[in-house]
Amino acid sequence: MGKGVSEVYGKIKELNTLRNQIFIGFLLVMLIIIAVSGAFVYNRVSYLLKNNAERHIQQTAVQANGRLDALIGQIDSLMEQVANHPTIQQLLTEELDGKSVTFNQRQSLLQIISSYQAYMPSVGSLELYTADYRLLFPIKDGSLETRINNAYITAANTQKGRLVWIGVDPNDEESLLAIRQVSLMDRWFSRGGYLMARIQRSYFQLDDPLSGSDGGESVLLVNNEGELLGSSEEPQAELLPLLASKDQTVSFRGKEYVQVKLRSDKTNWTLLVLTPVSYVTKGLSVLRTVLLVSGGFGTLLFLIMSFVLSTMITRPIIQLIRAMRKSRLGVLTPNPESVSTIELRELNNTYNGMIANMNDLIRVVYEKEVLQSRTELKALQAQINPHFLFNTLEAFNWSLEEKGEEELAGLVVVMSRLFRYIIGNPNKDEWVTLGEEMEQVQRYLKIMEMRMGDRLSWNIQLGPEEAAVPVPKLLIQPIVENAILHGVESRVGSGTVSVRVAPAKRKGWTQITVQDNGPGMDADTLQSLYSALEGGPSISAKGTGIGLVNVQRRLKLYYEAEGTGVEGLNIESKLSEGTVITFEIPDNGGHTYEPGQ
Repeated sequence: MGKGVSEVYGKIKELNTLRNQIFIGFLLVMLIIIAVSGAFVYNRVSYLLKNNAERHIQQTAVQANGRLDALIGQIDSLMEQVANHPTIQQLLTEELDGKSVTFNQRQSLLQIISSYQAYMPSVGSLELYTADYRLLFPIKDGSLETRINNAYITAANTQKGRLVWIGVDPNDEESLLAIRQVSLMDRWFSRGGYLMARIQRSYFQLDDPLSGSDGGESVLLVNNEGELLGSSEEPQAELLPLLASKDQTVSFRGKEYVQVKLRSDKTNWTLLVLTPVSYVTKGLSVLRTVLLVSGGFGTLLFLIMSFVLSTMITRPIIQLIRAMRKSRLGVLTPNPESVSTIELRELNNTYNGMIANMNDLIRVVYEKEVLQSRTELKALQAQINPHFLFNTLEAFNWSLEEKGEEELAGLVVVMSRLFRYIIGNPNKDEWVTLGEEMEQVQRYLKIMEMRMGDRLSWNIQLGPEEAAVPVPKLLIQPIVENAILHGVESRVGSGTVSVRVAPAKRKGWTQITVQDNGPGMDADTLQSLYSALEGGPSISAKGTGIGLVNVQRRLKLYYEAEGTGVEGLNIESKLSEGTVITFEIPDNGGHTYEPGQ
């Protein structure tokens, strides 16, 4: 399994050539350009097509609504003429006065009403009722209260002569009913009776409803109960969701439609225009095909051009690589100029110049190595034997003890141990424990305390577990020197230096903190100090100014080589509040310390 993965990875690495990178890069750029431009064109054109389709649908809805208003106006005009006919006005007036209408008078209404119906064959019949709801015409027994709901009678009284549309005839599902109050003109337009018309449903069939054709719109006339008024079909269960829906695109009988709804103020019916989505978007499929074909052709053409161009660019580079491989094997021959571009010709000339100077460079390197060896030998010879210095300090110690200068003798002992720690044996490891490093810091503080007297006070906090943590030699003393030099000595009066070693928040790490109560630094000075730690100019006005920089570099050199990720020095300082310098090291330090090293 692992071998197969390695083989696949090796083949992939072999394909990772400059030519393939250029080729794939050009191809990706072209694909992105084609995709973005195609998407933009498709979006804009589809937007225009949809807008045109919506305008067409709205225009269809307006035209259908106009036809509906014209049909309603014809019915209204016919019933108004019948209601205002003198004979009908006379008969209803007599009924209102308490005179019973004779059979012959009722029979005379047949000729009058039939003459009006001849102009509109779609009106199946006209029914005339008295003010007390008795049927006058046709000649049969009946009552308006049993014919229709009382709510429509009340609506007709409220409208005072205007047409009220009832809907589907309860006695004939193929017809629709409309009623109006007959106002008596000779009696100050008081209520004289009611005229009701029965109209065939086909009269309101504005279009071929629900034909299932995707070629255009279907115009439906629907009442509030979801009844299809222009057809004898009754898909109430399907039309009610359409009336309640506020979405522009709806699903109806297994197909997607774009719907437009217009409500008639005269009838309170809803004009529903349904247009198949496929009809609206039929131009988009053609546009999509054109974009895909043109995009594929452009991609293929650019694919060929990218391959040719990448080959022209990388062929001279491959020749130069072959010449370099020969040079690595010791064949220092120049590469012939076989390129035409300025950049590659310059690269080839540079390589030939490098080959011409190779022997000179080898000779220079050899001479430098010889010179470096001689310099190191002289440095070794110039080293002072530290035993001479230690023996001299021991002699001073004995002499001072004999003379009773015990304080000075102690100072000489401290200095001897301090120098012995600093100089040490160059053959030994540069790592010590934090306990040994703290002893060195304590010796240094004792010497500075003898020099400064009451102006300096100090304390060291170190636990037994932290004392065994390995640390590079002389890593903390320069920070303490900096705290005394720039903190205590720059302060008016006495100062304090605190050194605290404690476990860090991160498990397996130790934190070292050096704090002083000196004058501190402002934000600009602190920023300049951080810049100096990263290799910028020194800001120190005292001493050499390299103490903290040295510690920062040694932290990175010692610990980054071990991959521990030490972050370096963290400095916090404010004016008149002192300075706190902290850093963290791992407990093992990437180094196994053995006592006596």
